[in-house]
Amino acid sequence: MLTIDTYSDKILKNITLSLGEGENLIILGSNGAGKSTLAKVLCGLTYSNKVSIGTVAMHKLSMKEKTKAINYVPPKLEVFDEYLTTYEYLALSKLYSTLSTEEVLTLLNIQNLRNKSCKTLSSGEQQLILLASALLHHAKRTIFDEPTANLDPQKTRKVYELLSSDIFQNQIVITHDLTLASKLGYKILYMKEGKITFFGENKAFFERKNLYSIFDNAIKKVDDVYVVNL
Repeated sequence: MLTIDTYSDKILKNITLSLGEGENLIILGSNGAGKSTLAKVLCGLTYSNKVSIGTVAMHKLSMKEKTKAINYVPPKLEVFDEYLTTYEYLALSKLYSTLSTEEVLTLLNIQNLRNKSCKTLSSGEQQLILLASALLHHAKRTIFDEPTANLDPQKTRKVYELLSSDIFQNQIVITHDLTLASKLGYKILYMKEGKITFFGENKAFFERKNLYSIFDNAIKKVDDVYVVNL
């Protein structure tokens, strides 16, 4: 159980949320709504005494207990050593996975990036390396912040396949991609101006009436794909 109890700060307003064992979540919302801020609070990157894992407050967990319990995967790869290769970065990321670094490179079909400097990777390649690092970390719950940003259709499909498989234990996915959110079928949390305005089942969120109340006429559904209504 992951719980946050009536948390507020400069961005978030009275956030209360509870996720049971085995529950996955999609976080949606406009730019600046507080999605990434909420993710950082949930995983302890932003201190709070309002977050609990099971019956234990997050801030009372040891570093090892935290890393086993939850992992935050940012939207952008940050590397401080300009000479660090992809393989070296991923080797440092390995914590609790039974997969080897080589196996993860093969699984994501990114063996060609093995010896490339992390600093020279494209934005799409960086996204794949972040996904690989999450596989090697293998926390009980992983928060993905925009995991399909900058990816081409083939790589986006690969990310979808991984997220919908059982290779990760539990996921929270922040995204702007409504089609991905719909296909994954997870519970939906929608944020606006730091507040939760919807928290419920996937099917209920994607009902036409609810979508219209959130997006007005800006979204339409075409053959099970949600697109901007231009």
